[in-house]
Amino acid sequence: MAGARVLPPVTELNRAYWTGGRDGRLLIQRCATCARWAHPPRAECAVCGGALAPQPVSGDATVYSFTVNHHRFNPSVPVPYVVALVELVEQEGLRLPTNIVGCEPAEVRIGMAVHVAFEDHGAVWVPVFLPVGG
Repeated sequence: MAGARVLPPVTELNRAYWTGGRDGRLLIQRCATCARWAHPPRAECAVCGGALAPQPVSGDATVYSFTVNHHRFNPSVPVPYVVALVELVEQEGLRLPTNIVGCEPAEVRIGMAVHVAFEDHGAVWVPVFLPVGG
């Protein structure tokens, strides 16, 4: 899937998220006032209006929800593949859309422990998640 992705536009607001993988770090915005994590990237904290700055997270998460895509929307992307919503361990409700890689789609389960990895696309490092321990 790595070579066939449609890459996101990188802006000043989301640059840390899309480039942190170069250093092996998943960078998520955190509020300097209330310490809440915020994703997707935004201009200010949705809880208190405080300033947000990218901070590294552990990269540990669990699969919150997922679907296995069997329909070939992009002819260069082989099917099936997993589109998932993972919840990072740092905060309840801190969820990222991603792909689960490194296992068969039939092996993915809600609650499965996963860890971040990155696909290198030059200027963009796409966070994907691998199963933990297998």
